[in-house]
Amino acid sequence: MAIMGCCTSPCQKGLPQREMSVREFKTWLMRFDMDRNGKISQDELKKAISTLHKWFAWWKAREGVKESDRNGNGEIDKDEIEQFVVYAQQHLNMKIQFT
Repeated sequence: MAIMGCCTSPCQKGLPQREMSVREFKTWLMRFDMDRNGKISQDELKKAISTLHKWFAWWKAREGVKESDRNGNGEIDKDEIEQFVVYAQQHLNMKIQFT
């Protein structure tokens, strides 16, 4: 299993550097759950994607929520994160290993 490394500089705090497991990805993503409701909103996802230095983070966050949100509540719930993993692999070029 690959392990995720993180930069420690303030500007890149939490930035994934290598491959990671789904569990590590979930842990990284939930760090952006600012209201601690166990769900990732589009705005929270935009902040997470911005740390990856991706262009058009707002658009990718919108599309990520649209593709992952199965119950239509406008957020990515804990049981929907695995669907977002697929989006992150395909559209954010993240290396996430299912184990």
